Amino acid sequence: MILINLDTPLEELRNHLFYLGFLNSEKEEVLSVEKPGEGNMNVVLRIKTNERSFILKQSRPYVEKYKQIEAPVERIDVEHQFYESIQDDNLIGHIPKIIDYNESEHILILQDLGTCEDMTSAYETREIKIKTLLKLIQFLNIIHAKSTPKDFPKNMGLRQLNHQHIFVLPFMENNGFQLNDVQNGLQELSLPYKKDAALKREIKKIGEKYLSTGNTLLHGDFYPGSWMTEGDNIYIIDPEFSFLGFAEFDLGIMTAHLTMITMENHFLDVILQHYTHKVDSKLIKQVTGIEIMRRLIGLAQLPLNRTLQEKEMLLKMAKKLILP
Repeated sequence: MILINLDTPLEELRNHLFYLGFLNSEKEEVLSVEKPGEGNMNVVLRIKTNERSFILKQSRPYVEKYKQIEAPVERIDVEHQFYESIQDDNLIGHIPKIIDYNESEHILILQDLGTCEDMTSAYETREIKIKTLLKLIQFLNIIHAKSTPKDFPKNMGLRQLNHQHIFVLPFMENNGFQLNDVQNGLQELSLPYKKDAALKREIKKIGEKYLSTGNTLLHGDFYPGSWMTEGDNIYIIDPEFSFLGFAEFDLGIMTAHLTMITMENHFLDVILQHYTHKVDSKLIKQVTGIEIMRRLIGLAQLPLNRTLQEKEMLLKMAKKLILP
């Protein structure tokens, strides 16, 4: 496996891509390489040639943003199989097209979506348009209805990593996270939740369910970093956390981030009105609460400019969702 990076010499990169069969012909030359945005899990590069532009994603045996954290290199295969599984007329134009794939080099070549931006700016603007929300719900309606092959990857290695960072580490008193480096006073604010035995028992139950196998194809990381916008169009990207699980997980993650964006808690009602499959609303609420908590007091911090008082309000709201 040859690692491709932003600083790989263009001629060397061109020769490697040609060897792998990714280039159209001997006449196709690599003109430039750039980062299309901030990636967390994988190396993501925009490669421009004399004929076209495409996105190259390569997974490594660690998290690209946090190289000290090991992660299964096979996750790019999960992403590839997810895109293959959700081919649907109603999703054309909302997911990137697969151009090519090389399993041994852990490289996925995707359509370049151009000047799209992810929706993490919503944490700053504190708003989400209703038409955007309805589109996101519709995407989950389609994805969750998909009949997937029985051999769809269990993705257990990445799920175990995610499980630690969602359900375990944020609620440990001595987890090594320096929360006061994020915001002064946040460490002290987190302590009552880390010491709450009843809360942690309920979180543990949901965590065990997350690690079990279900029958619904999930995106697995359905939050603003995976939602790309270009004008009124929305693209869904980065499904490397995908697996067969319970629909309430995707729905709860989405609800949590909508809540943190707007500081309002009515989104579950809207989602339940427009989501077409049978679900457990209590379980959605619990996932929502856990995701809010772990994003506030865990390692995976968001660009969330909120006062300590606002975070306290969110944490109290989250606890009520988990332990109604």
